[in-house]
Amino acid sequence: MNSSTFGVQNNDFVWNGEPVRIMSGALHYFRVVPDYWRDRLLKLKACGLNTVETYIPWNLHEPKEGTFNFEGMADVVSFLTLAGELGLHVIVRPSPYICAEWEFGGLPAWLLADSNVRLRSNDPVYLSKVEAYYDVLLPLLRPLQCTNGGPIIAMQIENEYGSYGNDKAYLQAVKKAMQERGIDVLLFTSDGPEDFMLQGGTIPGVLATVNFGSHPKEAFAKLHEYQPEGPLMVMEFWNGWFDHWMEEHHTRTADDTAQTIADILESGASFNLYMFHGGTNFGFYNGANHINAYEPTVGSYDYNALLSEHGVPTDKYFAVREVIGRFAELPPLSLPDLIPTADYGQVALTESAALFDSLEGLSSPLYRSSPEPMEKLGQTYGFILYSTTIPGPRQEMELVLQQVSDRALVYGNGRYLGTIERWSPSTLPLSVPPEGLKLDILVENMGRINYGPLLRDPKGITEGVRHGNQFLYGWTIHPLPLEYESLGKLDFAPVPGNDTAADQGTGSEIGGTPERPVFYRGTFEVKEKADTFLRLDGWTKGVAYVNGFNLGRYWNAGPQRTLYIPAPLLKEGRNELVVFELHGCARPEVRLADQPDLG
Repeated sequence: MNSSTFGVQNNDFVWNGEPVRIMSGALHYFRVVPDYWRDRLLKLKACGLNTVETYIPWNLHEPKEGTFNFEGMADVVSFLTLAGELGLHVIVRPSPYICAEWEFGGLPAWLLADSNVRLRSNDPVYLSKVEAYYDVLLPLLRPLQCTNGGPIIAMQIENEYGSYGNDKAYLQAVKKAMQERGIDVLLFTSDGPEDFMLQGGTIPGVLATVNFGSHPKEAFAKLHEYQPEGPLMVMEFWNGWFDHWMEEHHTRTADDTAQTIADILESGASFNLYMFHGGTNFGFYNGANHINAYEPTVGSYDYNALLSEHGVPTDKYFAVREVIGRFAELPPLSLPDLIPTADYGQVALTESAALFDSLEGLSSPLYRSSPEPMEKLGQTYGFILYSTTIPGPRQEMELVLQQVSDRALVYGNGRYLGTIERWSPSTLPLSVPPEGLKLDILVENMGRINYGPLLRDPKGITEGVRHGNQFLYGWTIHPLPLEYESLGKLDFAPVPGNDTAADQGTGSEIGGTPERPVFYRGTFEVKEKADTFLRLDGWTKGVAYVNGFNLGRYWNAGPQRTLYIPAPLLKEGRNELVVFELHGCARPEVRLADQPDLG
């Protein structure tokens, strides 16, 4: 393939020496099943965009230190190659840190096993981890640069770093690490249009860009103060927004979005729509924020973007295309056929297995003096169970979980005592009978913080457990990452009728009364595969799997009410559905609907 050049000349981007305006859309390969990459990219191009932008999450590609994954949804090379084959430029924003409302901002959780590592800094230990990752990642990207005939025209050295720190030596070290490994395309930074952000996040010789959702004139004026010459680029124009659990679903009107795009283009600037297509935080990959309190992000990353979560062009898509058509000549609109959706009806979950009866098959116990967080035990995602025995008798005192991350279900002698949640810390009154009390604490990791100063976010019980002022020691710990392979070891049995469910320990008491966490399993038949949406009306909180694939969390706290199931995850014939319910359901039955419900 012939090499090409992309760079900066005065106030323009230039492609092979000719001025070019970048009109880009963000589309994350890791939030879309590979079967749909072509569909989404063709829709991006049909909208009038000439470039696709994607992050690269470190934690997806190096889930355990020294173990790398570039297959399936992690096959970034195939995604970038496909984009090039479709005639699109590519902007790549690789790790170390991506934010993206993604678990831990893309950083791997195993970094937290060493409490002394200073994240996102010039700390030699941290940089050695970054460089070891780059030794594997960057050789995959190097042939895909435009200088080598590929589609990549630009790469980011760090993401919104000025929002976090001002360690210029760190930014220079990341830049050097990239260049030493053969990255020779245009390098850039992106930050909010505020003084401290641009002061902390930019370095000489690297193009600065800005991120914003409104007021482009003011944002570009601020950028000009720090970069008087060079093309204007909004690397993230926030045309929608993401959702947290327990909040309202966010939307932004098509007219408002289109008008801001028009303002950006009239200023002569280039743009990247964040997001063009959001996709889905499958599995346990959703992140969280912490401004005044901990706020976990939902599984859907629909983002109220130009394409819906399941890839349907919205009114925002057509409004933005119309604006682009005023500034560039577009061919007649030609879209791929819409992917069908299907209502497969009610699905009975006919088998169950109680968590506490299944520990032996799910986890090997560890023994520690004090509770330890997941990362110290080599665990990344899922749940973790802490168990101890308190001798008795003891008068009633408060049971205190001294820093729990993020949500703990507490049991005494197998009886549910209550829930303690990070965002509203509380205690539980607890007395101990003369014979003592078996204490079990099941903690759910609801997503590590992905943005801001509280980025270091270990999961589980991070300090200790007290009864009154006395710390409790001598713990048995069961890591429960709930990877699907371990669920195959469960001993499922038929679900009794609802009138006897509680007596059988299924956790299915009528009305959803909290009982014991239970796995449910059922099957459903598919004649023709189509996208569908899992509704769990009458269920409380948990995780769902289809044919071994972790769809993510559900929670009746909302706003999200359905889990997206792309057709490629289904099989013609019999399909398996497993639901891990923490509290209880009205009936062990779900529905596969043909429409999403995001609140």
